[in-house]
Amino acid sequence: MPYRSADRRRVLAAAVLGRSLDSPGSSDEREPDPEADSEEGEPLRSITGEILDVSPHLIVVETPEGEEERLVIAPWATAWRGENVSPADLPVGAHVIVRALQGGRVVDRIWADITRITGVIQSVGSGRRDLTVELYCGPHRGRRTIVIPYGASGRLRVRHPQFEPGYLFDAIGIREDGVAHARLPATSQPPYRWTSVPKPPPGYGAQSRISGTSTWSDTFDWGERGVAYPMLEHADSDCQDAGVSCTALPYLALGSALSVRNVCAGRTSVLPIVACGCLAGRFCDRCLECGTSPRGRIVELSPVSFVELGGELTKGCFNARVGLG
Repeated sequence: MPYRSADRRRVLAAAVLGRSLDSPGSSDEREPDPEADSEEGEPLRSITGEILDVSPHLIVVETPEGEEERLVIAPWATAWRGENVSPADLPVGAHVIVRALQGGRVVDRIWADITRITGVIQSVGSGRRDLTVELYCGPHRGRRTIVIPYGASGRLRVRHPQFEPGYLFDAIGIREDGVAHARLPATSQPPYRWTSVPKPPPGYGAQSRISGTSTWSDTFDWGERGVAYPMLEHADSDCQDAGVSCTALPYLALGSALSVRNVCAGRTSVLPIVACGCLAGRFCDRCLECGTSPRGRIVELSPVSFVELGGELTKGCFNARVGLG
C-alpha cells in the first residue's frame, strides 16, 4: 500500500513536523515558524446552545452545561436560519452557534439550527416536489436520510450534477422537526465515485506546513473543540475507511495536537485530533474563499473550532495550513 515505506513516511513526517530531513529523529530541531508571532486581531469566542429569549438588542442562550449566557447583539450583527434573517426573528428554542467579540460578550454572527450534510449518495427518492436522499456518512456516522426542498434543488443540482448512488454529496442546511433539509451546496461535487479518489502526488519534500482545505462537520459533540483527520492508522482509529486522501498527508494518531491556520483570516489554533476524517479525505476539491487552495481536505473541524478560527459556517471551508502543534 502507499505511505508504507519508511523513507516515504519519513519525508512526510518531516514535512508536517517542520524539520529538516538531515535530522529526522530530532523533534526539537524545528525550522522557525514565520507565523508564530503574527497578529491575529481580536479573539473570537463561540457560544453554542438553545435560545431562551431574544430581542433586537439581547439574546439569552442556555449552553449544553445548563448555564445562561446573556449577550448583547451588535447593531451590525446578522443571523442565518436557512436564509439570512434578523437576529430578533430567530425562534425561541432554536439551537444556535454564536460568534462573539469584545471578550465574548457582543454578538457578531448567529447560525441557527444549521447542519452540514456530507456523505455518499445511496438512493434518491422522488416526491411530488421535494426529494428524499439517503446518504452513507462513513462507518462511524452511519446512514442519514435528508430532504432536498424543491426550491433548493436547482441550486444544488448546479454544483452536484450527479444525483446518483456512489457519488459524493456535501450541502449545508437546517434541522426542522428532526429532519435535515439541504439549502446550500457546500462544494462542487467531485466528478469521480467515492471509491475512485485520485492518488496523492509523490511527496512534498521538507516543507514546514501542508496546505489544503479545512471544512467543518456537525457530527462532533455539541460545543466540542477538535479536528477529524483523514490519515489515521486503521488500528488506532478503529476505522477501516481511514488512510485515504488525495493530499500527501502523513499518518498521525488520535490525540495528536495539530496546528491549524486559517490562511484567509490569519488565525491559528492548536487542536487535538479527536476523530477519523475518512469521508473528508475522499473529497479532492478546492476552497475558493481567498484565492484557490491546493486540492484536498486536510482537516475537518468541529463547528466551534471552525468559527473561532474565523470561518463562516454557511461558506463551508477556508484555505488552511497545518502542522503538528
